[in-house]
Amino acid sequence: MQQPNQRGFRAPQGPAPGAIRTKKYQMDKDLFTRIAVTQVWKKEWWYALIPFAIFMLPALFSFSWWWVAIAVIVTILFILVRSAQVMGITRIEQGNVLFEKLNYDIDNRQILMKRNEREGMNMTWDMIKMVQRRDEAYLLWLKPPSGTQLPTGWKGWLARTFEVPVFIYLPYKIFNTQNDLKLMDNLLRRKSFIA
Repeated sequence: MQQPNQRGFRAPQGPAPGAIRTKKYQMDKDLFTRIAVTQVWKKEWWYALIPFAIFMLPALFSFSWWWVAIAVIVTILFILVRSAQVMGITRIEQGNVLFEKLNYDIDNRQILMKRNEREGMNMTWDMIKMVQRRDEAYLLWLKPPSGTQLPTGWKGWLARTFEVPVFIYLPYKIFNTQNDLKLMDNLLRRKSFIA
């Protein structure tokens, strides 16, 4: 029974009555790293060619195996540094929320990520950039920060150029029933995330 407040009755809080409620799930840091690094290198593979080309330029004028070796070593170092940057999100404090044991309440307005009944955070659908449906899970890719949220100058350029993709991983096994999976598909279709 609801207790009255100043206006009459308290408004119900939490998800809408038709919301999809999931079981608790904690994303593995290794799984996150594997998916994020794969996504970065699918999109940015050509960035690795830049240091290779720059350090191979002297070899065009005066060929030496030293220039080739230096170009290969610098390219490998670039790949390792970029991959370490992506893996770093699993180590920073701001990324910890992605790896906590959470359950999700998903409705037409928002995705509510709950640690327990009193603690949680909501995420609106306009924060989602795209959704991928894989064989085992939904991947909800978050939008990167906008230009006003990034620092100015070369730090802003660096943040825009080498952004780290962040996503929410929702495996099918955390949904309680097949009906919840159908509801999720319908919701994503209405939001124009999947065809």
